[in-house]
Amino acid sequence: MGSTNRIAVVTGANRGIGFETCRQLARRGMKVILAARDEARGRAAADALRREGLDVGFGRLDVADPESVAAFAGFMQKEHGRVDVLVNNAGIMLEKHDSGFPTVFKARIETLRETMETNVYGALRVVQALRPLLPDRGDGARIINVSSGMGQLTDMNGGYAGYRLSKAGLNALTRILADELKGTAIRVNSICPGWVKTEMGGEGAHRSTEQGADTIVWLATEPKVPTGGFFRDRKAIPW
Repeated sequence: MGSTNRIAVVTGANRGIGFETCRQLARRGMKVILAARDEARGRAAADALRREGLDVGFGRLDVADPESVAAFAGFMQKEHGRVDVLVNNAGIMLEKHDSGFPTVFKARIETLRETMETNVYGALRVVQALRPLLPDRGDGARIINVSSGMGQLTDMNGGYAGYRLSKAGLNALTRILADELKGTAIRVNSICPGWVKTEMGGEGAHRSTEQGADTIVWLATEPKVPTGGFFRDRKAIPW
C-alpha cells in the first residue's frame, strides 16, 4: 500500500502508542490527523510532530460523544474528503494497576459501562461516521483496532473485568466489520501492542511505544495484508 498522499486518522493520539503511530505513519509519507478529546494537549502533540518536519494536523474527537464524532466526520469530509487509514487507538482502563487484583465480584457496573462506551462503542461510532470516506476499491482502506491480549478468550484470566470485556468486544467488532466488508478493498484487523510503557501501561511495562506501534504501522502500510485477523509483532495470534 503506497503511503504518499494517503490520509490517516489516529484516535486518542496525543500521547503514548497513538502519538508514536502518528509519527511513524507521517514518516512514511502520510498526511496524519492526530485526533484527541483534549484540544490543548492534542494541538500541542501535533505541533511537536510538525516541528520534526512531519505532516500532522489536529482534529478534536471524543469517541464517547456522538456529537463530537459527527463533527469530526464533517471536518474530515470538508478538509480531506477521504480516510485511507483509521487507527482506533482511543481507549481507557479504569481499573487501577495499584488496586491489587480487581476482582469481578466487586466490579462496578458503571465502570464496565463507561469502559465499553469508549473502547467498543467509541470505535464503532467512528467507523460508522467515517465509512463514507473509506475507499473500498483500488488500494482500499485499512481499519486497525488497538486491542489487547487481555481480551483474548483463549487466554482469559480474572481481574480487570471492564478492560477485558471491552477488548474482547473490540475483537468481536473487528470480526463483524471484516465480514460485512467482504467484497470491498477495506481491510479490518485487531492488534495487541504488548505491555507498553505508557501512562496506561505503567512503569512496570517492558516495551517501548515504538515497539507498540510497529504492528499498527505494518498493517497500515503493507501492500498485502489479510482481514479479520488479530496480530502481535506482525504475527497472527489466537482470539
